[in-house]
Formats: sequence, C-alpha cells, structure tokens
Amino acid sequence: MTGHDTGTPFAPHTPEETAAMLDAVGAETVEDLFDVPDSVRFDGEFGIESRDEQTVRAEFTEQLDDTDEQIEFLGRGHYDHYVPSAVEHLADRSEFLTSYTQYQPEVAQGFLQALFEYQSIVVELTGLDVANCSLYDAATALGEAALLAKRVRATSGDVVLVPELLREERRSVLENYVGGTDLRVEAYPHDDGVADVEALRGRVDADVAMVYAESPTVRGTLDPHLAAIGDLADEHDALFTLGSDPIALSVLERPAVLGADVVVGDASVLGLPASFGTGLGLFATRDEFLRQVPGRLVGASEDADGNRAYTLTLQTREQHIRKERATSNVCTNQAWVALRSAMHAVSLGPEGLVELAQTCIEEPASLAATIDDLPGYAAPVHDKAHFREFVVETDASAATIGAGLREEGFAVHVLDEDRLQLCVTDTNREHVGDLVEAMEVVR
Repeated sequence: MTGHDTGTPFAPHTPEETAAMLDAVGAETVEDLFDVPDSVRFDGEFGIESRDEQTVRAEFTEQLDDTDEQIEFLGRGHYDHYVPSAVEHLADRSEFLTSYTQYQPEVAQGFLQALFEYQSIVVELTGLDVANCSLYDAATALGEAALLAKRVRATSGDVVLVPELLREERRSVLENYVGGTDLRVEAYPHDDGVADVEALRGRVDADVAMVYAESPTVRGTLDPHLAAIGDLADEHDALFTLGSDPIALSVLERPAVLGADVVVGDASVLGLPASFGTGLGLFATRDEFLRQVPGRLVGASEDADGNRAYTLTLQTREQHIRKERATSNVCTNQAWVALRSAMHAVSLGPEGLVELAQTCIEEPASLAATIDDLPGYAAPVHDKAHFREFVVETDASAATIGAGLREEGFAVHVLDEDRLQLCVTDTNREHVGDLVEAMEVVR
C-alpha cells in the first residue's frame, strides 16, 4: 500500500482512491452513499441534559413504577422457563462472557468442554450423529438446513416445502437465505393444526430438495405424522428437516427414528428467559453430512501429554477456508447462550428435563379444559396433543377480549377475529386461575 500516511490501515484508501470510487458510482461524498433520514441523523449533539448517576436512577425508577405490569401468556416461538440461579452465576464468570467460539484451545479448555457437552446433549436428544456448537436462532438454522439440502442432494431439485403455519418471520429469513440460489420456498397445507399428509403427498416430487415440518408447531400442536413425512421425503430423495426444541425432544420420539436428516430449532428455551429477540440456533444432522455442517464443531482429542483436550475440529465458514469450499458465512455465534443452555440442561438432569416437559403438556391441557367450560369460549381449537400452548375460539371479538385482558394485566396473542392463543409454562402456571377469572369478566 502506498500513500497511507494518515488514517488507519483498516480503512486504507487514499483521498484519490476514494474520489475515484465515488466518481464511478456517481456520488460526491461518502455520506451520499447512506440514506439516513434527518429525523435520526446525528448532528453532533445528543440533546440530553447531563445528570448525575443518582438522579438518573431515581428517574428510571419512577418511570418503571408507572409501567403497567403484564403477566405474559405469550408463546409462538418465544418461551419462558425458570433459569436456575447457578446458571446465572456461572455464566457470568469473566472467562465465559463472550459470544465468540473459542479459537485458542490452550486458554479455553473449560469453555470448549462446555460447548462439547452442549453438542453431546443435542445429539442425545435428537438421535442424530453430529451437532454444531450453535447458530443464531431457529430461523437461521432452518436457512442453513435448506442450503445443506441443496448441496448434498444427489439429483436436481429446487423446492423447499414448509408448513403453511410456519411463522412469517421464520419464513422470511429462510427466503433471504435461499435468495442467492435457485431454491424457492413453497408451503403445504395443514389439517387441524398439523401437516396434511395427503396434501403433502401430492406436493412431494423430484423437484423437492427438502421437506420441513415442526413439532411442536407454532400453535403448540404435536404432529403425529412425522414418520410418514420422513418416508415421503425419503421416497423422493429429499431431505427431511424437523423443527423442535430440547425440552420437547426430551419426551418426544427421537427425530432420527422418524427419518429426520436434520433437526433445527431454538435451544434457548433452556438457559435464557423469554427475550423476544436473542435465540440459540440448534442444528444436528447425520454423520454423512459432517463436512457440510455450517458453523463450528468442537471435538475431543488429546494434548501432547496424553490428556483429554478439546478444540475446534471443523470450521467450514468462508473466513477460514477457500470461499468455494465454504458451507456458510455464519460469523459471530451464540456460544455464551449455548453455554447457558448446557448448564441449564445439566442442572435439571434427564429426570428434571422430562418433568419440565411433562409440565408443558399437562398445564396447557388443564387450562384448555377449564376455558372450554366457560361460556363464550372453545378450547383447544385443534383436537391434538399440545405442548406449552393452544388456540382458543371466542364468540365475541378476539381483539376486544385481548384488549380487556390487557386491562386486567394479562398479555395473550390475538390471532384473528375470533381466536386467541395462550402459552403456559412453569413460570406463569400459578396465574392461570387469575387468567380464567379475567376471561370470564371480559368475554
């Protein structure tokens, strides 16, 4: 590099080079490349009066005291479970507080071991051979699964089939992921809240690269047709990808037994309270796809003295290997969240995890039966087994009922004109009686 006497080597362009590039794109200044509205453009002043810390804390406390508290019965992809205090205290140790994968094994054996244990837990729950040590969230894991299917499929095929009930946000991420390929996303219908297998049978053909199903679904239903979906995919040389989560998998049949080639989902149901943002992408697959797995794998080996040691065994992102051989450009991942998830799972143990899952089956069933006895409501709408959540049909306007429940201190999902959705876990089950009373009042 020449002519770089000022500035930083990380932005090495000379004024002449910058001017030439701006001229090539028809811009006069670098600022012209950014369309920042005047209403949010920083003008050099924050416009915030300076205050001392004690005053700021007092003001925030006053504002928070005026905030209406809501007891949440919200779900649809974001679930709240009690996180043991041990997880909070251990994860807050300074050597753990990073979202990055640990590239220096000589100084990160503890963290690498925890990630190896996380992978081992996912493998045990799914029955598959390989799990990576985290992706961003369930949506990005689904996107990576579609790209994997495209890479490994033996014959041509450019259709990814997803459930009609797939959350809009998750489908949007998937479509962004496949946007640079010839893959296209199409939906298949549902029947009473789960996959319509007969309709799906008419959709799966040689053009299908991957079939995706979920259990639990976004409406909380447990799909009894997964083995049939797996057989359909296998008959047409398509990959079968199943979306689930670690708590549900502790009591459901292992996906590998059902014919799943890939399992994705959000593992942050363990280790994190509902954050309505931060997640943890679960990704597991068969051994034959090992070198197509996105992200990183932590493996167990031995050091020079013959002691068990952990290290990053496989890294397939384009920053680490030749771009044409890379399987993903996933960068910063959710290692700290994976650490918390593993800690939570270990603190519960196998029996505790199953007990938590049983709560997620029994509590919604009990609440649905109680609501079904109330005038003006029918629950659950879908005649299926449920996990955490279920849909309620209302005689009156669901929006009006939802607003009334908000006034009573309860947050629920309003799905459409006459349907609500409620989610019950171990953290809000003590409030179900109050919710039922409020539903009687506002109906």
